[in-house]
Amino acid sequence: MNQPQSYYITGGAQGIGLGIAYMLLAEGHHVAITDIDEEALNAAEKRLTNRERLLTLTSDASDETQVAASLEKTVSHFGRLDGIVHNAGIADPFHGPIERLSLDTWQAYLNTNLTGAFLCAKHGAPYLRPHGGSIMLMASSRALQSEPDTEAYAASKGGIVALTHALAVSLGPDIRVNAVSPGWIEVGDWQKPSRQQTVEHRDIDREQHPVGRVGTPKDIAALTRFLLSEEAGFITGQNFVADGGMTRKMIYAE
Repeated sequence: MNQPQSYYITGGAQGIGLGIAYMLLAEGHHVAITDIDEEALNAAEKRLTNRERLLTLTSDASDETQVAASLEKTVSHFGRLDGIVHNAGIADPFHGPIERLSLDTWQAYLNTNLTGAFLCAKHGAPYLRPHGGSIMLMASSRALQSEPDTEAYAASKGGIVALTHALAVSLGPDIRVNAVSPGWIEVGDWQKPSRQQTVEHRDIDREQHPVGRVGTPKDIAALTRFLLSEEAGFITGQNFVADGGMTRKMIYAE
């Protein structure tokens, strides 16, 4: 294994973020996870192994003061910062018809999903630059295709894709920046206990994916781990769609 690195993950207490934290800890790295949900943070701390290398912090990814403070605490605790994963976001893409979409709801999506990414880069770059660090931003396949009534979510994730290449150009060559766009990822058993559920997928669900199954947090964690590593040293400014091929398959209603 390469020398242990120190990573900072927003929205790391549940779902994909928890899957990423689990994999990085299992490989011997130091991981700080932040989340606005204290119940989820407490549950994650109990669930994750190698807790001596884990730091949990309550922080709102859309709040500049809290993001700056949590990054400072991470560096103070681990001594350095090698990578940032901005995973925090409003997960439900559906907000109803645009005619009834309030400005507050629109802004909430942008604040957490997109502004949170900007804040991580702004306050994390000075810590990452001395070590040739890396940033990974969580976009979505919904940045590339849509269902009805998802404008705020789609706009926030599309902004992530554009922000990724802008940051890569601005922060290179010292810092690499990439995005991952997950498709359908089943997170039912990666939630806090009060929200955990076992989901049975139908044949039609699996058949929508050329790989023959729905994704898991471990699928996204494996890609994230690679993009953060030195093995991905020639990759920056890119958006990687990890969706089991779903966005490449033409689906017609019968």
